[in-house]
Amino acid sequence: MASKSRKKQGSKKKKYKLKTHKATAKRFKKTGGGLIVQTKGSQGHMRRRKSKRAKRQYTDMHPVKVAKVRKTIRRLAPYL
Repeated sequence: MASKSRKKQGSKKKKYKLKTHKATAKRFKKTGGGLIVQTKGSQGHMRRRKSKRAKRQYTDMHPVKVAKVRKTIRRLAPYL
């Protein structure tokens, strides 16, 4: 009788897959050291009016400094 209430050995609770927020995944990357980095916006629109220096700065990756924002990014893109 006691064997009916037992669960099978080795069976685990099923874990759910989390969906990635695709807009977040496109804007942010994770470095090898674990930092979350982002590029600046406005990269494609009206670039002919911008200086070379300004356009070059758009391609640089900048670390996300605010802890609350990092936490939000990790929640939106858990497999980043």
